[in-house]
Amino acid sequence: MTQNLSTEAPPRPSVPPSPNRTLSWRVASNLFISFRYAWAGVQYTFQTQRNFRIHVAVGLLAITLSVALHLSRVEIAIIGLTIGAVLTMELLNTALESVVDLTVRQTYHELAKIAKDCAAGAVLISSLAAVLVAGSLLLPPLVAQIQVFLAH
Repeated sequence: MTQNLSTEAPPRPSVPPSPNRTLSWRVASNLFISFRYAWAGVQYTFQTQRNFRIHVAVGLLAITLSVALHLSRVEIAIIGLTIGAVLTMELLNTALESVVDLTVRQTYHELAKIAKDCAAGAVLISSLAAVLVAGSLLLPPLVAQIQVFLAH
């Protein structure tokens, strides 16, 4: 049995890209174009994924509370990193779901379900970790502020 060792690139899809995603079919010619592609992915996820928008809103609330409660720079950085981890997981989840959907098309496949469930599980775990981190850093000063307010 012979093995095909061709170094040719696989054929491109015959379906033309949609007008709003025409650039996604080209290789980035420079760093600026690469950033445009990356930003297009963030925009797509923000526009189409409810949970991503929820995570952005909760993250902004956490950062706002961190600043209002005068947390240290290190504490704010830790909260920022956990927010970044959750948003990154959401982006990866969206990418994986898109690839799985492209692969199985409109059919059900148990392995596709496992892949999508595991990606969603990664988002869940990073979200729970972020809640734990933000809660441990935000709750003590928030409770102290509430106690001061109630005492007056």
